[in-house]
Amino acid sequence: MNPTKQVGPDIVDWRPEDETFWNSTGKRIAYRNLWISVPALLCGFAVWGMWGIITVQMLNLGFPFAPAELFTLTAIAGISGATMRIPASFLVRLAGGRNTIFLTTTMLLAPAIGTGIALQHPEWPLWVFQLLALWSGVGGGNFASSMSNISTFFPKRLQGTALGLNAGLGNFGVTTMQIVIPLVMTVGLFGAFGGEPMTLVKDSGWIFGKIPAGTPTWIQNAGFAWVLSLIPLGALCWFGMNNLKTVSPDAGHPVAAFAKVTYLYTLAFVPAIFILYLYLPAPTGLGLLNMWVAIPLDILLALMVMKLAAFGPMKEGVSKQFAIFRNKHTWSLTALYIVTFGSFIGFSMVLPLAITVIFGFQHIADAAGVMTHTLKNPNAPSALTYAWIGPFVGAAVRPVGGWISDKVGGSIVTQIISAVMVLASTAVGYVMMQAYGSATPEQYFPAFMGLFIVLFVASGIGNGSTFRTIGVIFDRQQAGPVLGWTSAVAAYGAFIAPVVIGAQIKAGTPQYAMYGFAIFYAVCLVLNWWFYLRKNAEIKNP
Repeated sequence: MNPTKQVGPDIVDWRPEDETFWNSTGKRIAYRNLWISVPALLCGFAVWGMWGIITVQMLNLGFPFAPAELFTLTAIAGISGATMRIPASFLVRLAGGRNTIFLTTTMLLAPAIGTGIALQHPEWPLWVFQLLALWSGVGGGNFASSMSNISTFFPKRLQGTALGLNAGLGNFGVTTMQIVIPLVMTVGLFGAFGGEPMTLVKDSGWIFGKIPAGTPTWIQNAGFAWVLSLIPLGALCWFGMNNLKTVSPDAGHPVAAFAKVTYLYTLAFVPAIFILYLYLPAPTGLGLLNMWVAIPLDILLALMVMKLAAFGPMKEGVSKQFAIFRNKHTWSLTALYIVTFGSFIGFSMVLPLAITVIFGFQHIADAAGVMTHTLKNPNAPSALTYAWIGPFVGAAVRPVGGWISDKVGGSIVTQIISAVMVLASTAVGYVMMQAYGSATPEQYFPAFMGLFIVLFVASGIGNGSTFRTIGVIFDRQQAGPVLGWTSAVAAYGAFIAPVVIGAQIKAGTPQYAMYGFAIFYAVCLVLNWWFYLRKNAEIKNP
């Protein structure tokens, strides 16, 4: 009997590089796992990213928190999701793909339901919402395990396409969330079980335009809505996905596998909470750390916790995966993936609130000549009407980036998009400066939105090209963990972008944030050329 055709979820014989095996058996199984993985990952992105939209609506509903406090919610979700990706990078090897994806998908029910309950209580303290934002990071962590899992099913020649499809369509979770949440907040979706509505004190919106102040709103549906898809998705993962024994020989019984996943995910919360406590200002934290100190320290602590707390066969598995850190290409590709995915998720997180703050107010000088930013702009565009467009386009082109890179080489594609991002980021900064100094900032909004779409397109294509490069450079045993690791570090973009842009808006110089990003993109453009494109490069790609 062919072991691949045996009854049950575990596959013993897996040879995707064998063309006969691939065409007769492997392709069908690989694509089935891919098409189940995509919606599961989509929901993970949606739950992780939902605070970018929720905070805008909390502002519109008059929740008793300052804009700076609301920026912390998106930042907390960002750093939590990034930290969770560090253990998630290794979960498939330790616990099996089917076991990992099933459990991490059903775990999303907790932050979804908890957020729905908390949003019915605007009188609750800020730390409750911060805790739920932290918990939502589980959805961000799922990306690393999902990509690591799918990479093991496909031959190298299809890595760019397969990973581009999984990541690109999964990234639609950001867009789906930005469309679905404003929609479900307009109706009593769950009747008496869903709680009572609240009344808008400021104009809000959805994809079809503005929603005027005074309209009843069910903000709690922003959390509850995901329950409708997570339950059937969990069942689909359990009954339709597979564990590859060639990749996860020591996964063990599903209960033991679940224990490993839960244990390592729980450990990941420890450094995240500790660093956030040191970083966030009072009364939430101590405000002792600069962001640029907090992020490396968080990464280091997460790795140390994993290394020290793993035991038994799990300790040996973790040690084997740590071998990727001795390869310099792990580090160069980490920087390049920050350019692409870090930009995509960071801008996705920050764009709704940035639109609200920059274009929602008239920026005028008072009698002393000091610029003020408190007078409401009657012609302001609604963030909930436009913010979804950038992530939608970025996710849509991601599979295209993988497909093109399979044809012409990943690094040449990365080089081109990096140059585009240098120019677009600089231009966005200039437009933001003009808007933030204008009594009629809406006149700059078309240019602002158009340039951001260019950034999203370039970062989306670059996502696919970077993954293609990883699939070419690393062998099958290391490619998965490297994919997970690079995605973990890049996910800190979800923390960096809200903090950097929020701080520069507060300082009155939002353009400096975008100029800083442009400088980083330029440095990485040189890095990509040096390692993979110059004449005497160690690895030419192409």
